[in-house]
Amino acid sequence: MLRGITSIFQASRGHSVLGQQIGSTLCAGMALPQPLEFLFRWIEARRCYVDTPNGRIGFLFPEDEMKQGWTDHGRPGGTDIRFAAEGNVNLRYWFKTTDSEVMNRLCVFAKSGGDGSMAAFWLADDGTQKIVHLGSGSGSATLCVLAEDPIDFLRLLAIGYDEICWGDAYSQPPNASEEFIVEPNRPYQEWVAETFGVTIPTRAIEIVKHPASMDDDHSDDVFWQWVKKHVG
Repeated sequence: MLRGITSIFQASRGHSVLGQQIGSTLCAGMALPQPLEFLFRWIEARRCYVDTPNGRIGFLFPEDEMKQGWTDHGRPGGTDIRFAAEGNVNLRYWFKTTDSEVMNRLCVFAKSGGDGSMAAFWLADDGTQKIVHLGSGSGSATLCVLAEDPIDFLRLLAIGYDEICWGDAYSQPPNASEEFIVEPNRPYQEWVAETFGVTIPTRAIEIVKHPASMDDDHSDDVFWQWVKKHVG
């Protein structure tokens, strides 16, 4: 399954800048998953990033090409997501608390939607580290575990949704409405498949086991349950 990982590791010495910056924000007990470090090296090798006063922001597709190809009917580039070292500094606004039980369990590493939704590493009660989604509340309400395994998270991003923050679309393939067509990010899809020896799913529901919304009255999703315990 992990075909090619050893050769990538040997060919890419040191850490990516994104990996270093995001790694510096991790909570105690967390680790930057190696597949994410490989992703950040791939992003930086393709120069799909910008450096800002607050740190590096990485993308899966060149921003200038995406903007040039953007029309009222669609765009190129696959899933739009922005990786950056946010950590937990802004979570006090989302949770409306600075309780260490919350702050020490979550680390935001990406913006998953233009509405301000986030993807984060979460330390579950059993000590495992998962990748979760926190909707902004002003747009997306998706609140759940996105992936138990970091390679599955990379596969999720390769499916080709406009953004991964809209949980109500997980049961459908990308472009189901045909109102706005997002062309797939072929270089990224091929890199994921070839590097990790995996297939790309057709729908997010194949990876996200219990899609949930912050407005739900009940969910089997363990992250949803944990959040509800802390925000009421």
